[in-house]
Amino acid sequence: MFSKILIANRGEIAVRIIKTCRRMGIATVVVYSEADADSMAVEMADESVFIGGAPAAESYLVADKIVAACRATGAQAVHPGFGFLSENAGFAKRLADEGIVFIGPNPRAIEAMGDKIESKKFAAKAGVSTVPGHVGEIDDVPHALKIAGEVGYPVMIKASAGGGGKGIRVAWNEKDVEEGFPAVRAEAKASFGDDRIFIEKFIESPRHIEIQVLGDKHGHVVHLFERECSIQRRNQKVIEEAPSPLLDEATRAAMGAQAVALAQAVDYDSAGTVEFVAGQDKSFYFLEMNTRLQVEHPVTELITGVDLVEQMIRVAYGEKLGFQQSDLSINGWAIESRIYAEDPYRGFLPSIGRLVRYSPPHEGDAGAAKIRNDAGVREGDEISMFYDPMISKLSTWGPDRTSAIAAMGRALEDFHIEGLGQNIPFLAAVMDQERFVSGKLSTNYIKDEFPDGFHGVEPTPFQRDLMAAAACAMHRRLTARSAPQLVRDE
Repeated sequence: MFSKILIANRGEIAVRIIKTCRRMGIATVVVYSEADADSMAVEMADESVFIGGAPAAESYLVADKIVAACRATGAQAVHPGFGFLSENAGFAKRLADEGIVFIGPNPRAIEAMGDKIESKKFAAKAGVSTVPGHVGEIDDVPHALKIAGEVGYPVMIKASAGGGGKGIRVAWNEKDVEEGFPAVRAEAKASFGDDRIFIEKFIESPRHIEIQVLGDKHGHVVHLFERECSIQRRNQKVIEEAPSPLLDEATRAAMGAQAVALAQAVDYDSAGTVEFVAGQDKSFYFLEMNTRLQVEHPVTELITGVDLVEQMIRVAYGEKLGFQQSDLSINGWAIESRIYAEDPYRGFLPSIGRLVRYSPPHEGDAGAAKIRNDAGVREGDEISMFYDPMISKLSTWGPDRTSAIAAMGRALEDFHIEGLGQNIPFLAAVMDQERFVSGKLSTNYIKDEFPDGFHGVEPTPFQRDLMAAAACAMHRRLTARSAPQLVRDE
C-alpha cells in the first residue's frame, strides 16, 4: 500500500480524504494556496506545500506545481478530490509519465466520458438508453433550428465540455434557439475553452438520478445503487438522497446494469458516477458520466457501509475489489444538504466573510438516526471569494426515508452559523414541505415551490405547537422569578 499520498485539493474534500488515509495508516500531503494557508486541511495533514496565489489558475490548476510537490515530499500518489484537476486526462497522463499514481480512472476513460458527445456514442454502443437528440456537433443557428425541429420542442442546448450547471439552455421554441444557441456557445467558450454544442430532447418534469459505480484494474465493476439529486437550483444540486423514492427494484436493477455496462465499455477503474434523467413514469436516459468522486458521495457511503475514498486508493494501488455485486445491499436511507454561504432571502447571493460562529450538530448516533457533517472549516475561518461557497455537507441516515428527513430537520435546527448569510433556513423549509416528504420530486422543484424566491415559510402546525409550548415555559419561569420580588416589595 502507498505510504504517502498527496491531496491536490482543498476544503472539505481534502479533510475527508485525510480522515480515510489516517485510518489506513497512510501519511498525507496537502497543497495549499495563499487563501488556504491557515485552513483545517493544512492543520490536519502530515505535510503541506504552498503552491501559489489564491486564484485556482495560480495554484490548484497548475499541474507543474502539483508534480513538484510530489517530488519534494516523496508522495507516491495523488488524490485529486473533485473539481480542479480531477477530470483532466492530461494531468492523469502527466502523473503517469512522472511515475506518480493518479487515484482516479485511467486517462482513456476520462477522455471518453469527459466529452459529452463522445460519451453518448459510447453509451449507445454499450446499449445504454440515451436521450433522443442529435449526437454530433451543431454548426450554427440554422443547423440548430433544423435539429431542434427534428427532435421536437422543448430541447436542451448543451455544451459538449459543460459541467457544474454551465453551458445549458432550454429552448421551448425557435426564438429560444435563435437566442440560446449563441449564448450557450459563448458561455462554453469562456468557461471550458470548447464551444462545441449539441442538442437533445428536454424531458419535462424530469428527475435527476445517478448510479455510483466502482471498478478495479482487473475488469471487475459493480454499482452501489442510486442517488436522487433532483432538488437543484440553476442546475446545481442542493439536496441529495439515497436511494431514490422513485425507483422500484426492477428499475434500480436496470439502471445499475446499464451503468456497469458503460463503465466496462471504457475499462473504468475507479469510483465514478453515471448520471441519468428520469421521467415520472420511471423511464430513464443517460446524461453523462462523471469520472471522479462526487460531492454527494456520503449518502452512498451511509446506505452501503462502503468507504469510497478507501476503495479508490486500493484500486489505484492495484488491488482487486473485495466484494461482488451480490455482496452489496441498501441499508436504510440517507439525505445530504449542502450548506452554502449564500443569502436565500436575497436571491441566494453569495455571502463571503468570516464564520464568527460555526456550531454544527453533534456527529454520530442520534437515537435511531445518524448524523455526519463533512466540513473543511472551523469557527473563525473565512469563506473566500476565490472558491466554491460551500461551508459543509450535512448528512443524516435513518432506517427509512421518513426518519432520515426528520433527523435532517432536527440537525438543521441545531446548526448555528453567524457572520455571513447561509441557506440553512431554506433547507429546513424544504424538509418540512409536504411535497418533499411525499417524494414527488423533479428538477423544477425549487422553481415550482418558490417561484418568487425564498421569503421564509409559514410554520407548520407542529412548529406552532413548539413555539406555543416554549412561550408558556418562558412565561412560567418569568412568573416564578418575579413572585418572590413582589413579596419583598410589600
